[in-house]
Amino acid sequence: MAHIQYNASHAATTETRKATVGGLSPWRESLVKKLIHDGLSETLEVTELARACALSRSHFSRAFKCSTGLSPQDWIRRQRIERAKQLIQDTDLTLTQISLECGFCDQSHFCHIFTRSEGINPFAWRCRTVSSAPLSSKRSSMRAAEPATAISR
Repeated sequence: MAHIQYNASHAATTETRKATVGGLSPWRESLVKKLIHDGLSETLEVTELARACALSRSHFSRAFKCSTGLSPQDWIRRQRIERAKQLIQDTDLTLTQISLECGFCDQSHFCHIFTRSEGINPFAWRCRTVSSAPLSSKRSSMRAAEPATAISR
């Protein structure tokens, strides 16, 4: 009976250890995430991120995926989509401006990646978000700025 309890507790400890071995150290992970967030509107090279961590590209990629569950490219893509969603929701920027602000090479590529990620294109996502959001001061101010049409008789 004691042997079974030992094996069960040892197996749990081993699985916990395996999940954390091989990832980026906490300081490297936070450094890379900061570099990515700061450079989302620019071209981000995995080689440059690896160099910032003093690791080879392949070792960095494996460690990053172990730490985050996503490859560096997928994690960057997800952060770009999240920023795009925030800009779509909070600003009146065009989709072209948003795509460039989020580091996509053009609006077509942005729309393709957004649709693949969210299951809906960015324009439809904006329409859905705007129509489901409660009236905000932003929308109220937009209505106030619209020219009033006077009917003269």
